[in-house]
Amino acid sequence: MLLALLRLALLVAVTCAASASQAQSEKRITILYDAFGPPSNLKLDWGFSALVEYGDKRILFDTGNNAKIFEHNIKELGVDLKRLDAVIISHRHGDHTSGLSYLLQLNPAVKIYAPVEAAQFKGPLPLSFLKHEPGLPPAMSYYRGQGPEQFVTGSPWPDANFEIVRHQTEIFAGFFVLTTVSEKPGTRDMNELSLAVRTPEGLAVIVGCSHPGIEKILAAAAKIDPNLYTATGGFHLVVTPPEEIERVAALLDETLKIKRVAPGHCTRELGFQVFMSRFKDRFDQAGVGRTIALP
Repeated sequence: MLLALLRLALLVAVTCAASASQAQSEKRITILYDAFGPPSNLKLDWGFSALVEYGDKRILFDTGNNAKIFEHNIKELGVDLKRLDAVIISHRHGDHTSGLSYLLQLNPAVKIYAPVEAAQFKGPLPLSFLKHEPGLPPAMSYYRGQGPEQFVTGSPWPDANFEIVRHQTEIFAGFFVLTTVSEKPGTRDMNELSLAVRTPEGLAVIVGCSHPGIEKILAAAAKIDPNLYTATGGFHLVVTPPEEIERVAALLDETLKIKRVAPGHCTRELGFQVFMSRFKDRFDQAGVGRTIALP
């Protein structure tokens, strides 16, 4: 009996050690949600989500456009959402946030890093909205002139553990959440989060939609480390003129000197073509179900 127990204990120890070793050796980005990809049982839909595994950290980046499709793809890929070190939501749009409802069913306490936002994430509202004007009847004064206990936006996910990112933050050693602001029509003043992971060959940058501009996000990452390894996610070139797409691709290659690219989501098919042509064997195909290896 004692010998059997010792053998069982040894087997458990070896299994745990192997699991820990495997977790520490995973260095990859797995695309969980997108509208293109190789044939599989995964469902295609407009939106983006990726699982970043590096060393012993597992970070979910965005949650796609449809909670049911997100759930299907998560189960099909065998991803355990209960084992996450953090979640990052790049920006407020539904094609990046809708899977939160499914995530929170499984992992309600996980920390979710979200951008400063006037909606969705329980962000602060400007106190200047409440400036008191003397002479008004008390019933016409906001909060009857007393001021609220807290002045924040509501959220479709009221119990989520949001942490609002106001400036660049190193959430774990070598994992940086970047915040950039869009100056483009339609998304002007939108704050967008990206993730930069330090690798031996430079930073691996994961982006959501790149509303501020992929070049602006990568320039922010280059302030941490000018050695850029790869950029994965949406480059937001869906309505961009061809000559501008060419300019952006050249800038990433020649000025920012990024080693590899793996564009997806809102990069546009013409964008895929331009980046494939320029980066050639330094272009990694993304799309739902794909994995991008990290050094």
